[in-house]
Order: sequence, then C-alpha cells, then structure tokens
Amino acid sequence: MRELLACPRCEGELNAGWSCEECRSQYAAPDGIPNLRLGGDVSTERVRRFYETAPFPGYPPRDSLEWLRARAARSAFARHLDRAIPGDARILDLGCGTGQMSLYLARAGRVVVGADLTRPSLELGADAARRFRVDGVQFVETDLLRPGLRKGSFDVVYSSGVLHHTADPRTSFARVAQLARPGGMIVLGLYNAFARIPLRVRRLMARITGYRFFAFDPVLRDRRSEPARREAWVRDQYRHPEERRHTLREVQGWFAENGVEYMRTYPSALLATESDELFSRAGDDWIVEGWLAQVGWMRSLGHEGGLFITVGRRAA
Repeated sequence: MRELLACPRCEGELNAGWSCEECRSQYAAPDGIPNLRLGGDVSTERVRRFYETAPFPGYPPRDSLEWLRARAARSAFARHLDRAIPGDARILDLGCGTGQMSLYLARAGRVVVGADLTRPSLELGADAARRFRVDGVQFVETDLLRPGLRKGSFDVVYSSGVLHHTADPRTSFARVAQLARPGGMIVLGLYNAFARIPLRVRRLMARITGYRFFAFDPVLRDRRSEPARREAWVRDQYRHPEERRHTLREVQGWFAENGVEYMRTYPSALLATESDELFSRAGDDWIVEGWLAQVGWMRSLGHEGGLFITVGRRAA
C-alpha cells in the first residue's frame, strides 16, 4: 500500500524504510503507523490535542470483528456506502479517528488507507485490525493540509466529521478533492447549518446548567448505562474547540470550484422518494427543494448532531 502514500514535503515516493526517494526526508513508523504529519497551524494543533486526550469513538472491552460489522450495519448510510463501493476499490478514510469505518469497509479485496492527525486514535485502530485479523488496511498519521498521500490515487475518498473542524473548510476540501482519481467518488460528511440548530440549543442549555443537566439530549439518554460513551459524546458535541456549519449550496460551490460533479446527498435533498444508490446522480437539483429539505433535517438529523453527506465524482 506504500504506493498510495507520498512524502508530505515534496510528494516524492517513499521506500521500504519510509525515506523519500526525492528529498531524502526520513519518517518514523512506530507500530507500523508511519508518521507523515508535518507541523500544523494553531487550529490544527488545537484539534489534535483535543482528540489525543480522548480518542473518538472508542472500542468496548469485549469487542470483535462481528460486533464492529453488526454495529456499523445498523446505520443505513454505512450499508449504502458498503454496497456502493466495488470489491477492488482503493479507499481513503480521511480523518478516520479510531478506524472503525476503515475496518468495516476493509473486505472483498478492498485496500483501505485510514489517515488521521491523532496518533492515539490510530493506535486503537491498528490494534483492533491486529486483533480482528483484518488485512488490507494501512493507518497513517498525517494532516490533510499537507497530506502524506498520493494525489489522484483513490477510487473513493471518504471524509466525515472532519472538514468542519478545520480553520478553512473550503481550502481543506480543495486538498481532499485532489486525492481522488479522475472519475473517483468523494463522500463528504459535514455539520449542516440547519440540522445543527437543535444541538446548538441543547448546547446553550448545557452551558446554562453548568453541564449538569443532559436529559434533553436523546443520545445521552440512550447511553445512560455507558458512562465512557456518554463522556465521549459530550466532549465531541458540546466541548469541541473548533466547529463550523455548512449548507448544501455552499458545499456544491466547493465541488464546482474543484472539478467535482455533484451527485446527491444523504439524506436526500429531494422531497420526493429517491434511489438508495449512493453513487448515482440525484433526479433533480432544485434550489428551493434543497433548502426545504435542509429545514426538514432539523427533525430527522438534529437528534444526533446534524451531520449530512454530500457525494460527488471527480471529473475524468
């Protein structure tokens, strides 16, 4: 899988000893996880330190590959994504966290690179890959602004819950788009400006009560018997140091600027019934309908933080 990685300084080829063939930069790879991360900006370092303290999401004490796949398969989106990706695809999970989606997608002959800027998260993912005996996954420590990843190499670039934690999501997306091959798919998950409103109201209530009253959060109610997962949700949703929210029209603008054809959203931005084929083109793209759908997402997505998915195809 080394051919999918690159020197973050000069984009040169990396040899078996993790040395760049062009600029001769040398990189360490403790525990088999190459450190291809250069020094980040203030915002990036703040986010990295935040996730170093508490990697998200965690693994329970008695986990297994069957548990992970069953848990992921409870998500309709995860099932649609798995079904849409062909068996021989090269997948980039950018901002993979502890690697649970990377491990879920690593089957049917696929090759998956899980990239993140937080080593403790990557270590949890790599440890799970060893315990579950999952082949075809390479975890790498890197920053998406200067990624140690080969441009134009991936059939599918999946990045969910990442760009809205960067200082400049528009610029960050331009870096992400370059990593997909011509004709490759980009699957982007972001907080929606409308669907995030219920969480912002809950966050205000939490601050007013001094973070002592969370009965109004449905996720925390569901996790009342799981203190570790409750705390992880509180940190990620209520205390994150860097967060932005976006509209569908804004993301469509990023796509157009970077030669990415807009395909669809998940949930659908159409009010009528739509196909479940995640990589197919939506039947329409009427602006008014898109705004109305996003307002509706306050109810359908707001209880879990308001994350929506936009799918595009890089121009061939």
